[in-house]
Amino acid sequence: MGTLRMQSKRLSERIMARPKPTTFDKQKIVAENRRARFDYHIEDKYEAGLALQGTEVKALRAGQATIAESYAEVKDGEVWLINSNIPEYSHGNRQNHEPRRPRKLLLNSREIGRLFGAVERKGMTLVPLSIYFNGQGRAKVELALAKGKQALDKRASVKERDWKRDKARLMRERG
Repeated sequence: MGTLRMQSKRLSERIMARPKPTTFDKQKIVAENRRARFDYHIEDKYEAGLALQGTEVKALRAGQATIAESYAEVKDGEVWLINSNIPEYSHGNRQNHEPRRPRKLLLNSREIGRLFGAVERKGMTLVPLSIYFNGQGRAKVELALAKGKQALDKRASVKERDWKRDKARLMRERG
């Protein structure tokens, strides 16, 4: 009787639920690229650290950043965030940072290889979705591997969004 109980315990340890997909621990969102979800089909998301200079962190904590026109590119085995704007810190001294400098993104070499392959072979784009501080207070970028939408796809997503809004309004009215 005891061996049967032990066998069922071992079996239940082996059969476990699938792990949930990783969600990023976003404590404070600093900048968000809402337009990216409309302009691109988002395939995969990655969380990358940001290599920042001293006053950039203070400017980010003040909530001053824009990533609307920015993108990322893989160059020499490193990933760089291009055209993101973190304005100069107002109380900074002469050692303040340059607002639109390219910033290095910190990723695993395996992730960099995967991103490089997708960009080169499949013609995909690396788009930053948001900049945020995680639970440990580190600045992170949510980076998406995306494919550009055609005008027809954009019209379809607008139509779907309008239908969802109308459906919610009808359900509210009818009770």
